[in-house]
Amino acid sequence: MTIDEETTPVAPRKQLSPTRGWLGVAAITASLFVFLTTELMPIGLLTPLSESLHVSVGTAGLMVTAQGVAAGLGVPFLVAWTRRINRRRLLTALLAVLAVGNLITSMAPTYPLILGTRLIMGFASGVFWAIGVSMAMRIVPERHANRAAAVVMSGISVATVVGIPLGTVLESAGGWRATFLIWAGLSSLVLLAVACTVPSLPSANAVSVREVFGLPVRNVPLRVVLVMVVLFVLGHFGAYTFVRPYLEESASATAGFITVVLIVFGIGGAIGNFVGGLTVGRSLRGSFVVGGLVLIGALGMLLTTGTNAVGVIAAMILWGLAFGVVQLSQINMTLAAAPETFEAAMSLNTMAYNTCIALGALFGGLLADHVGVPGVIWFGIVLVALAVILRASTGRRTTAAS
Repeated sequence: MTIDEETTPVAPRKQLSPTRGWLGVAAITASLFVFLTTELMPIGLLTPLSESLHVSVGTAGLMVTAQGVAAGLGVPFLVAWTRRINRRRLLTALLAVLAVGNLITSMAPTYPLILGTRLIMGFASGVFWAIGVSMAMRIVPERHANRAAAVVMSGISVATVVGIPLGTVLESAGGWRATFLIWAGLSSLVLLAVACTVPSLPSANAVSVREVFGLPVRNVPLRVVLVMVVLFVLGHFGAYTFVRPYLEESASATAGFITVVLIVFGIGGAIGNFVGGLTVGRSLRGSFVVGGLVLIGALGMLLTTGTNAVGVIAAMILWGLAFGVVQLSQINMTLAAAPETFEAAMSLNTMAYNTCIALGALFGGLLADHVGVPGVIWFGIVLVALAVILRASTGRRTTAAS
């Protein structure tokens, strides 16, 4: 990811040895990996989860909804309320919540208990998204701050390439409860890594709740970017949450093929992450628009080739690639629109992003249960198209870095 110099947050910088600093960045990247895979894990496990817990596929999708709602709606308040807490201490506490939540999920006898647990885990996830990149940028030399941010965001690609597909493999071998139990252990290991490698980081750039919510009122470019984030995330995750049921219905896909498809999507995302890193510094608008158009084309291809394995794999590679580019574009646009209020802008981005993951899963579930799973793919096409139209029509004034 390329972040222009003017987007780098102004914050106290720790004077560390290069090795110690980059070890801390690696630990923060691992934190992103476990937070994201935990949030999205049910996507690859919807069918066995729904069968085991005796709920519909759409209802099982609420596991994504619950965590996303909490991560989105709670983050501006939590970031503001914790603005005086040392960031290393805060991150270790968030990882402890994640580890315990995964443990409870692995043993929970009822679906309502799982939903309640996911809600609490969502609060922790949302705060991490708001503070994680900023922490990484502060513990390396200033000239490497953008590189540190890119390394942390690469955890998104790692999570989609390795984490979610690995969850489906573990579920096939030992059941979905064993999958969450393993993730509880992994979250605990990451907690220890953060405690050992990340230095003490007093809070910086955090503001009050009133100031956080006042940002989009005063900052028109940020407001436009947030609307685009809402449309894009609703469309993408509304469709992506129900990939497994769609392929099982349209192509009688096996669990093994679903795993391959998710890995392919992740590989495409990793490629998109690299491509986006080369293009967003040259044109944020162009990167977002082209990436969005490719994503729309991939969804259309999935609808027309859903019964053909080769066509499905090709569509998923393109979908992943486009997602990687658009994801980096929207993050850079958020930072460019509000460079002096880094954590506040990221908390609003997180609120929009995670709330729309939740709402996308919710709307997708309603469509899946009442219209049919293909309707969820069409939902994705329409919403992403609206995001592309908005971005293309707002021109160069949308962000400072366009």
